[in-house]
Amino acid sequence: MSTAEHPPALAPLRHARERFLTGRPLPDGVPDDVVAAWRRARFFGVRPDLDGSLRELTHPVDSPLLEAARPVLTRIGSALDTGRSALVLTDERLRVLWSAGSAPGDDACRDLSERAVGHNSAALALRTRRRAEVHGPEHFLDVWQDVSAVSVPLLSPETGRPLGTVTIASGLCPGCRPHPGAALAEAAATAVEAELRARARTAERALHDAYERAARGRDRAVVALDGRNRLISEAATGLASPQVLEALERSARAWGRGGTGDGSGESYDIALPEDAGCTGEITPVRHEGRAVGLVAVLAPRPEEPVRTAPRPGSALVGASVPWRHAVAQATALARTSGPLLLVGERGTGKTTLALELLDGTAPLVVDAAESPGLPGTGEDAASWLGYWARAGDRPLLLRHAERLAQPDVAALNSLLDERPDAHLIATYTPGTSPGPCLQRLLDTLGARSVTLPALRERPEDIRELLPALAPGPAPGSPPLTWTLDALRALERHPWLGNVTELAHLVRALASRRRVRGPVRRGELPDPVREGPAGRNLSPMELAERAAILEALRRHGGNKARAAAALGIARATLYRKLREYHGRDALITPKP
Repeated sequence: MSTAEHPPALAPLRHARERFLTGRPLPDGVPDDVVAAWRRARFFGVRPDLDGSLRELTHPVDSPLLEAARPVLTRIGSALDTGRSALVLTDERLRVLWSAGSAPGDDACRDLSERAVGHNSAALALRTRRRAEVHGPEHFLDVWQDVSAVSVPLLSPETGRPLGTVTIASGLCPGCRPHPGAALAEAAATAVEAELRARARTAERALHDAYERAARGRDRAVVALDGRNRLISEAATGLASPQVLEALERSARAWGRGGTGDGSGESYDIALPEDAGCTGEITPVRHEGRAVGLVAVLAPRPEEPVRTAPRPGSALVGASVPWRHAVAQATALARTSGPLLLVGERGTGKTTLALELLDGTAPLVVDAAESPGLPGTGEDAASWLGYWARAGDRPLLLRHAERLAQPDVAALNSLLDERPDAHLIATYTPGTSPGPCLQRLLDTLGARSVTLPALRERPEDIRELLPALAPGPAPGSPPLTWTLDALRALERHPWLGNVTELAHLVRALASRRRVRGPVRRGELPDPVREGPAGRNLSPMELAERAAILEALRRHGGNKARAAAALGIARATLYRKLREYHGRDALITPKP
């Protein structure tokens, strides 16, 4: 397309975009915010030509925003030249909920997030919380090079939280700032927010009426909430702990999305946290055929027999210098604001230490190795970051950061850029070489990282760990004890699975033992029992053994990956490990 077909002011920008996409240096004068937006799109892996079909998004079945906005936008849309312009509504995740009219490329994208389509006015308006415009080559996608768009954020009348955006897209407007549709977009947003405010007032009345009916007789413990408002009776103040209210809020949000309840209005029990001290009988509050909140009647939980409290986390036990140094370093960092990264082989106690550091809080725990979404919600992988970002000061414990998908690592990087003092503790087990996204996260957290020593690097802690790892003895039975010979064998074992492997061994012995007295060396598994042989390893064997142990350390104890890194067969690695298990020289030399 020739330069004459575009406004002169955009011609240099169009030229700069072409140079950016081909990897050539950019000319001077390109706005920094535009370059940053292009770089974010490339970082997220967005293809400018929309190579491959985008994921089809289904409109939410029960969206309060869509219900409020549809009649408003339908009326306002009649003022548009629908042959040349499009009116688009998105939610807070920039999913397209409704559209009318036509503009170049508007039918190709059902998700306007930067992670899906790169820079656009809707994403910019949602991030800045004010009207935003993007013209022609400022966009990253090819299909929007001849499009000018203006977007206005939709804010909750009660909380001010962004709910979505209204966008007007048209053909390229030469030198038009503000966009010709800016006033109409502002009017549409104002009208939608007014409709939301009116609906909220009627929904609040429905919630208040349901609360009054449930609280008949002021001695009833009643809580009514809808995600914005809370009504708590005097009798419920002693039972409605923060954990209980949070569980009820989650249920209210689920009903608001249409994910719970059958519409019958009947009450039923809900699972509250075990330590809540109460049970709850829940009744959904419905308004205009939609669940808008809930009423809970709380009752004290029946007392159960007192059980012996579990022992403290055994992974924190140990008086060796490497272990106490790592714990002290992590404790000092945890007392200051900012994220913390705990690095170590599998089984070294990263999660146990993290929970100890977060003692007294209610962290959001996400395990990337088990499920990418937020536990208990069924939402997609990105939801837990948004949930955490909205949770205020609630800390996040992210387990197995090495298992995060690239889009989630990128989102976490962006969030940490915005909140460098975020209360986050992440655990990381080294293994394969990290990709660029994960490496950037590791670099960001590198200054606030602590490496936990492997158990073979602190064998003197094993004698202290054994009583903590052993299950409690049966009534009338003595605790598990060990002969000196057995202790020495345990201290010489390499423990590639670290404290977790030792714990499995101790529990297995305790469960199958049928004799009394200390555990003897002969009761230990073969690899542990073999102990030292009659000769020391040669210098060549020492070097070979050191290389094997280092490869295992780098790959988190994964023998298959370690063998591949060493260029030997896995069977050869197993054979050499068996050989070295029986040598005095297996004890890891001090560095």
